[in-house]
Amino acid sequence: MNYNWNWGIFFQTSPDGVHTYLETLLLGTGWTLATALSAWCLALAMGSLVGVIRTTPHRWLVRLGNAYVELFRNIPLLVQMFLWYFVLPEIVPIQLGDWLKQLPDASFYTAVVALGFYTSARVAEQVRAGILTRTQAYLYVLLPMAYRIILPPLTSEFLNIIKNSAVALTIGLMELTARARAMQEFSFQVFEAFTAATIIYIVINIIVTFGMRYVEQRVAVPGLIGAKPAVATH
Repeated sequence: MNYNWNWGIFFQTSPDGVHTYLETLLLGTGWTLATALSAWCLALAMGSLVGVIRTTPHRWLVRLGNAYVELFRNIPLLVQMFLWYFVLPEIVPIQLGDWLKQLPDASFYTAVVALGFYTSARVAEQVRAGILTRTQAYLYVLLPMAYRIILPPLTSEFLNIIKNSAVALTIGLMELTARARAMQEFSFQVFEAFTAATIIYIVINIIVTFGMRYVEQRVAVPGLIGAKPAVATH
């Protein structure tokens, strides 16, 4: 393959005239992490609430929780992103719609909401599965225990939300993938741009994986998945 590699492209000025290509990729990384972390907080809060609701003895609450999960789990993320960004401002009252359209960093807030609600449906399923009995001690007993039990799949969901944040480029959020695409479009150094973006994603995933593995070992419940076997004593 006859390709002219140019790793020095990262230190050249990008089309904005202010940053280098490396700096634009780091800016994109910042947006990616900010979007993922914010959406994760929303997903964990909403997923926990809906997961608890679905284990209560009240049928209408269970049906409401089930409807929530089915709605946000079965509509593709890209469709939800477009609905939140393009459709919602048109169906709400005019003043609210105009405010949403003029909101600074609207694509960021839209991405957080779309990713948060989409992932919350999956978290709700896991929280519901992690709650062992129907008692009134959700907050102080069952939820803390459930989080410790389902920490591995929650880690996977967090990694997924980082990966899925790339979909936000379709509504104009200049996160990491969007920055890499812009870099290759202006510089024509496609391999360098996406190699750097891939390395950044891999580094983030490794940090999250090892960090959560450490947390998992620290909070593992003896006798359950992820816990170290007890050492036999004589």
